[in-house]
Amino acid sequence: MAADTTAQRWESVLDSVVVYASGALCRRRARGTVPADGRVRLTGLPRVADAGSLRATVQDGTARVAAARLEPEVELRDRADLPELRRRVERARDAADAARRRSQRQEAAIAEISAVRPVPPPLTADAPHRRTPADAWLQLADFVDERLSALHARAAELTEELRLAEHELDLAEDELARASSALATAPVTLGTTAVITLEGAAEGAEVELEVEYGVPGAVWVPSYRLTYRQGEDTGTLLLRAQLAQRTGEDWTGVRIGLSTADLQRRTDLPKLRSLRIGRRQPAPAPSGWREPPPGLGDLFTGYDAAGRPPQVRPKPGPRPGAGGGRPGRAARPGGSPSDTVVGGIAAADIAVPLAAPPPTPPPPPAPGGWPAPAEPSGAPAGFPAPPPMQTFGAPQAYGAVPPPAPVAPAPAMRSRAMRGGGGLRSAPDVPVYAAEAVPEPVGPAGPSQAQLDYAGLVLDGADRPAHRRGLLFPGAVHDPATVESRNLAESVAGLELPAHAVRPRLSAGSFDQRYDAAARADVPSDGTWHTVTVGEVPVSLRTEYVCVPAVEEAVYGTLVITNATASALLAGPVEVTVDGDFLLTAALPTLAAGGNRRVGLGQAEAVRVARRTELRESTAGMLNNTTVLDHRVHVELANRLAHPVTVEVRERVPVSADQDVRIEERADWRAPDRPSETYPPGTRCWRVELPAGGTAELDGGFEIRIPAGKAIVGGNRRS
Repeated sequence: MAADTTAQRWESVLDSVVVYASGALCRRRARGTVPADGRVRLTGLPRVADAGSLRATVQDGTARVAAARLEPEVELRDRADLPELRRRVERARDAADAARRRSQRQEAAIAEISAVRPVPPPLTADAPHRRTPADAWLQLADFVDERLSALHARAAELTEELRLAEHELDLAEDELARASSALATAPVTLGTTAVITLEGAAEGAEVELEVEYGVPGAVWVPSYRLTYRQGEDTGTLLLRAQLAQRTGEDWTGVRIGLSTADLQRRTDLPKLRSLRIGRRQPAPAPSGWREPPPGLGDLFTGYDAAGRPPQVRPKPGPRPGAGGGRPGRAARPGGSPSDTVVGGIAAADIAVPLAAPPPTPPPPPAPGGWPAPAEPSGAPAGFPAPPPMQTFGAPQAYGAVPPPAPVAPAPAMRSRAMRGGGGLRSAPDVPVYAAEAVPEPVGPAGPSQAQLDYAGLVLDGADRPAHRRGLLFPGAVHDPATVESRNLAESVAGLELPAHAVRPRLSAGSFDQRYDAAARADVPSDGTWHTVTVGEVPVSLRTEYVCVPAVEEAVYGTLVITNATASALLAGPVEVTVDGDFLLTAALPTLAAGGNRRVGLGQAEAVRVARRTELRESTAGMLNNTTVLDHRVHVELANRLAHPVTVEVRERVPVSADQDVRIEERADWRAPDRPSETYPPGTRCWRVELPAGGTAELDGGFEIRIPAGKAIVGGNRRS
């Protein structure tokens, strides 16, 4: 489709961007006066903009948007208009090429001098012996050595110059590769414009347009910074986002929104088709669509005769009879049954049973009602005869049996496609045999959704294959530069994540959340991570200390964070700052609204713990047939901090699945409400409040009573 160059051009400004889990939705604003024809062109859109996501609205409601579409735009730039970075790369490349040529010439000179050696004159059979001129040989050797020394010294200098020039070229190319993809670094720049058609506005009226479109090549992950003071129960959690985008346009001064949703996920409801019992009825033909006319290939006869290599095009088939409305069929010269052409369209692109060559009359039925074996042919052994098939699109009552279809003598190729909008969308060929049953299409041929988008259809010219000439097809991305731009934009999905970072879709789980930045931000299109501040989140904090002295006699500090807002907090890295000093970077788990999680702060050297155990073994019972293992645990805590602390001491008692083995606890510890990954079965906890500089002692224990029949002879029961 040719670009509309007569529409009035309006400059647009990027106003806001909503970054999803993958991809982004951009909104641009433009203001201007309505021309007489109502068509305007909005410039500044990136090359990778998705045409299917384009939406346009008039803000003040004085006009109505009748049509909106994206068109490619080519801009030629003078070499002097290219950015300094591009010119630096060209200068560095020219300098490296010149240094490489000088080094090659020097190497050639060295090789030429190295080949210099004395050549004695030819001797004849009757010539007398001559004395060898040793002085001349030595002078020549001295000359070669002196010349080679100077050449090798110069070659070393040129090699160093070449190394420095190539290093400078590598630096310039690396800087150009890491630069924003929005920079026009080539003399020919490919862009995109939005062509908007307005209705209902008077000529010369001033309107404001908002254009929305989706782009690939944008990702984000959350990060946090937690600031609090010791002894306080509140703190400030600063929500930030690490953004990376390679969309081809710089986001300068835009409002940033962050969403955990998937931009490509379908949100429309499925359409349930009704099931009817009875006669099949043809589906209604779609409005605004019809099959291409017959004889379309004859329009390009003069083009082929003008000297261009002739294309394989269909021969005109017989006209449809008076009783039918379908075009005739014709086969390509030398083609197979898959090359059959229906009304100027290759039958290899439609899913219909193809006509086979006229077979010999079938033999009479075999005795017993079984079909007679087929004649030897190219069909594979074991393939049954094809079931009855109906004509494409022809209604037929259920239960009617048409005449049997013949068996083709050789395999054929067929492919399935959707026909509509005057064109075809074909799939790769799939080898089948003519004896195989081909599923009958339901209803007449119809267009796809892409083929009903008339603004996006492209008319194929005479240089296209014969079965596509003069037909409308959905516009596909065939431009190598556009494909390269999309691949470059989607490369940001493979960026290495920061430490402790988690993808939003993985941490969000079953909910979708959106976060809006408090201020406008700048994010260049360079494909690297940039930090954007979203806002502050008030949280409730509680510092607790946890120790498991049975495993390690060390106390670890933890921070219990309670989310007091109505929004969930995603998993990500959190930088903890205590009393103005940076402490560490930890991993914050996903925190639902109103939930709380524990974040580790490392070992607390100022809080000490010590543990001693004692085991006594005895027997009990009338016949001393029960072994009693009495475990005693003594824990001492000491607080050397200047403020009170809460310490959770975790112990573990054995868990028995045998009712005869009894475990009796003698301590004031408590069991968790339910087992979890943090509190496995058998966990017991003490919670101790230690004042500043205070100490505490904890005593506990349990008895294990094992009947004599359950004891293991020689077993180690003291560990």
